[in-house]
Amino acid sequence: MPVPTPVVGVVLVSHSAGVAESVAGMARGLAAGGPVAPVAAAGGTADGGLGTNAERIVAAARSVDQGAGVALLADLGSSVLTVKALLLEDELPAGARLVDAPFVEGAVAAVVAASAGAPLDGVIAAAAEAYGYRKV
Repeated sequence: MPVPTPVVGVVLVSHSAGVAESVAGMARGLAAGGPVAPVAAAGGTADGGLGTNAERIVAAARSVDQGAGVALLADLGSSVLTVKALLLEDELPAGARLVDAPFVEGAVAAVVAASAGAPLDGVIAAAAEAYGYRKV
């Protein structure tokens, strides 16, 4: 039996556990039709409140890491700052990168691209392209 090729993992970092889980579920659903890249939600504080939690982010990144890179999308201010600090401190898996993209649209694009086997740079580019999605 062939060994599966590692794919890019995606972590969604939000101030809200519910938002992170919902966006992860939506992205998984829209990427369905074949194997779906690993996606993890890292939202809220350890006590269930609004905010970010570095330990949750690290655990989520490690859980989706297959060796092909990890794309992290963050929603607001302190979640972005927390991811940046974790990257500077080498707390995240090798190949982890913060993605500059809209949270919902970027997450869907990242998971679809990762599920199609795109490399980390391709996943990041797909997510960033979501800034150009026009709705009118």
